[in-house]
Amino acid sequence: MFDPESPPKLDVAGWLNVDDEPTLEKLKGRVAVLYVFQTHCPGSLSHALPQAQRLAEGLDPSQAVVLGLNAPFENKEGQTREKLEEFVQNQGLIFPIALDRDVPGSERTATMAAYELQGTPSILIFDRQGRLRRAYLGEATDIRIAAEVMGLAIEHPNAPRETSIAIERMLRATLVEPHQHHDHDGNCCGHDHDHHHHHDHAHHHHHDGECCNDPDCKG
Repeated sequence: MFDPESPPKLDVAGWLNVDDEPTLEKLKGRVAVLYVFQTHCPGSLSHALPQAQRLAEGLDPSQAVVLGLNAPFENKEGQTREKLEEFVQNQGLIFPIALDRDVPGSERTATMAAYELQGTPSILIFDRQGRLRRAYLGEATDIRIAAEVMGLAIEHPNAPRETSIAIERMLRATLVEPHQHHDHDGNCCGHDHDHHHHHDHAHHHHHDGECCNDPDCKG
């Protein structure tokens, strides 16, 4: 079990759409939103990547950044770097995107395994101190992601834990929990059940019916 207070590095094979590799250490001081996807995954194509594009277009990168991570744990031959470059160009994606590192003999790619992710699309949100504060598997609404990014953006990079707890409680009181309005539509590649947990200071999971790892997601 990894520690969300000190999350693992992004152990990737390379980056697109950026000159300087955006490591989590370099991103401290800003909020970072990482979208983990596969190029054949229905949920990634229909919701996660379009949302990431909208978010990237609406945020000042000096305060909050959007990143993408292609984690080809399925259909690896169809998600090479060359194919990812073509996909990114065809989709017109403007934010930095990495190809996760393959781990021979493993069912998951390197960063996916380090973060114990169960499928795609997944969304990870890091605060200004580099802590992992949110983790979603499947769809999260635009208003939820935007509200959580803004909540974390108003935290000072050196904010004490009490401030983080207060903001977490306000977000929890204001936003409707995902399980109250999600449905299972088979667009995911991962799990086929719902799971959600929340800690006052750091971490939140949501698994719904839009993740990838079922027969419909093999591509």
